[in-house]
Amino acid sequence: MDTRFMALALSLGRRGQGNCWPNPAVGCVIVKDGCIVGRGWTQPGGRPHAEPMALAQAGEQARGATVYVTLEPCSHQGQTPPCVQALIEAGVARVVAAIEDSDPRVAGQGFEMLRRHGIEVNAGVMADQAARDHAGFFFKTEQGRPLVTLKLATSFDGRIATGTGESKWITGPQARRTVHAMRARHDAVMVGAGTVRADDPSLTVRDMGVDRQPHRVVVSRHLDLPLMSQLARTARDVPLWLCHGAGADVERLRAWEGLGATLVPCGVRGVQLNPVDVLQQLGQVGMTRVFCEGGGALAASLLANDLVDELIGFTAGVAIGAEGLPGIGALGLGRLAEAPRFDLVETRNLGGDVMHRWTRKLR
Repeated sequence: MDTRFMALALSLGRRGQGNCWPNPAVGCVIVKDGCIVGRGWTQPGGRPHAEPMALAQAGEQARGATVYVTLEPCSHQGQTPPCVQALIEAGVARVVAAIEDSDPRVAGQGFEMLRRHGIEVNAGVMADQAARDHAGFFFKTEQGRPLVTLKLATSFDGRIATGTGESKWITGPQARRTVHAMRARHDAVMVGAGTVRADDPSLTVRDMGVDRQPHRVVVSRHLDLPLMSQLARTARDVPLWLCHGAGADVERLRAWEGLGATLVPCGVRGVQLNPVDVLQQLGQVGMTRVFCEGGGALAASLLANDLVDELIGFTAGVAIGAEGLPGIGALGLGRLAEAPRFDLVETRNLGGDVMHRWTRKLR
């Protein structure tokens, strides 16, 4: 029974992914006498939290009920009162939580407060799934950076464009629509400067009915990006963050700032921006989940620095050949044992393409 209701709470929590950062995307279900009397999930912008939303729906039926929540209820005063206090005042009898919050302001204190008020606490139900759902929040809290999903859409032989640069479209419409749905579940969509110059992307979620677009992040050491582009035209409509090095041209900095972009100075390592610093900068503002769509140099930089937490590949049944542009740039590997490895967790047919998802241990 606990697993059944926790699975529902987890599915509700995922509705908030991409919408509620810097807060975690939590789901909550309140059950009394075997019936669901309240449901909630973290709302856009991070408030209200899942527990108050579910308690408001349950009303007086929350008294003596069991609460299923995907993350330890918060016990600190932030922009909203602590969820633990709301649960205590509602008179719930039992709280079943999937996993403990790693935020040092909580970190077991929420559970302890509930127990002190005579509320039974059971933690660890579906903890593995909760750890994956909340991985971005845990990464931000523990490592200061967001979770990174690297997406590549390639030909059968691993190319993202022909030798002349043509890339639209290697994969079909069903795969591209799935990518838009994935963008919507992340706080930001990130690409390198080469992708902007080659494809002139908008990096928005389209035809999904979303209320809140993910931020667009471009990694460009010299800020050598076209000022007449879709990103430039929409910089005031959808947040655009440009990560650049200290040596970027001052006139270009002023031009992009005037267009409405947010400039993010980052450290340099070798000839590229330091990807560790780029992600730390995003973590500092509270981002928890970043969806990277290449290109090859940025993908290689993230992989080489062990910064990719999930790989999603869309493979089309077309061969481009060695003259095509590879999906991942040079990694400088001397031995196969040095290559980053991931575990396959999902394979799916999407129209004429194949989607495959790979992950690594996240905590």
